[in-house]
Amino acid sequence: PPGSCFTRSRVGGAPGPLSSPAAPLEGPQDTTLLFESRFESGNLQKAVKVGPFEYVLTLRPDLYTTKHTQWFYFRVQNTRRDPLYRFTIANLAKPKSLYGEGMRPLLYSQRDAQSRGIGWRRVGADVRYYQGGSGEEPAAFRLSWTARFPHDGDTCFFAHSYPYTYSDLQRYLRALAGDPVRSRYCAVRALCRSLAGNTVYLLTITSPTAAAAKRAVVLSARAHPGESGGSWAMRGFLDFLLSAHADARLLRRLFVFKVVPMLNPDGVVVGNSRCSLAGRDPNRAYGTALRGSFPGVWHLRATVERVLAEREVVLYCDFHRHSRKNNVFMYGCDGGGAGAGPRLRQRVFPLMLSKNAPEKFSFPSCKFKVQKSKAGTGRVVMWRMGVSNSYTMEVAFGGSTLGGRSSHFTVEDLKSLGYHLCDTLLDFCDPHPAKVGQQPRREPRHPGWSRGRGDAGAVPQFQQCLSEVDVLLRQRLGRELGSGSSWSDVSPSELES
Repeated sequence: PPGSCFTRSRVGGAPGPLSSPAAPLEGPQDTTLLFESRFESGNLQKAVKVGPFEYVLTLRPDLYTTKHTQWFYFRVQNTRRDPLYRFTIANLAKPKSLYGEGMRPLLYSQRDAQSRGIGWRRVGADVRYYQGGSGEEPAAFRLSWTARFPHDGDTCFFAHSYPYTYSDLQRYLRALAGDPVRSRYCAVRALCRSLAGNTVYLLTITSPTAAAAKRAVVLSARAHPGESGGSWAMRGFLDFLLSAHADARLLRRLFVFKVVPMLNPDGVVVGNSRCSLAGRDPNRAYGTALRGSFPGVWHLRATVERVLAEREVVLYCDFHRHSRKNNVFMYGCDGGGAGAGPRLRQRVFPLMLSKNAPEKFSFPSCKFKVQKSKAGTGRVVMWRMGVSNSYTMEVAFGGSTLGGRSSHFTVEDLKSLGYHLCDTLLDFCDPHPAKVGQQPRREPRHPGWSRGRGDAGAVPQFQQCLSEVDVLLRQRLGRELGSGSSWSDVSPSELES
């Protein structure tokens, strides 16, 4: 609210020009780079010139904390085309990173964007990720790379991941609200206000007919603000679901979608990696009753409780990114002790998604054990509230190593995940052959699926995958279940060991 200590954490909340740069240029011959990050989602704290073309950079920790340095996004000006520059970020927090496995930083050149239509690109040679000097508290890790700029006198940006700001989301939602077609089946409302007074948006998407009988799907993204790829996957999901495609129309007829595209707008605005302005990870706060400290997750949970009182929630999925493992995978919920049915069914949706996106999604990387440290996550809390198919979708900051690939994910790759999720939802909720006459139908498009959806004698896709999961888990255990035992006798730890 106006006058609060968080006002500067709002878009436009700190009006007026920026103060002068810390290192004014001495003249045209001065080749010093000018650094800036006092813009939305920027988080560079300090840049020290240690050589003619070498800089050591320090990231600002998440506000009101002393840690969580992973995301970076900053501007450089006064570039020179010929020199080879070296940049070293000196205070990263995680002991392992995909930068140690071939991942490279992102660069954006304003001149290339304006004259050639080239946006963000991967750059950097001699990329190294290593522990910093001894005696640092807490232990810090360093990312170092060399790069050349494409032009003299250019304005460039470096980033950890393709940025997607709160302002980007607001522009997208304004376009939705102003579209006479899409706005008929997409209602944009305020779920709540954040600590800084930013609106946390809730989208309700469905066709206007016969809503009472529909099941619900709940999706969210950007609990962790540094995981901007979650917004690109969400963007792809919304683009497809709100399109005129026959499958999109079918999804809107079958389901009511509740979507929170940016749970932590304050963190996104100020350039945090993980936390909200409460100085805590909001994806560990779903189990608390602290409405005043975590308004986004509190109101999302309350919304799901209201929806569950009216209808079944067939799927909950929270979009995240992963800094240490490549490919796309999911975390689900297997509390152990359940019969064979629930334990196997929780694995079906990820298996189907792996069939629909075989070059990106790794089913063997999925985990289903509910760890005590994850008890406050959206995935676990929604599952305990009664959403049996409750997932966190993890997308690597790096890329795919599947199908012979070894490449970074592009924005189009990230957006395609939203489409694949829609596609898999239709496969997952494919009507039983006996009911197929009562439901709209579509033809299967995937080579691994049974022939002819709903044909007499055809195996429904859900049942096909259920059987496959059973076989995969038996292979993973390396033994047959005894005649007197069942899946309920096998612990989640044993399944994932």
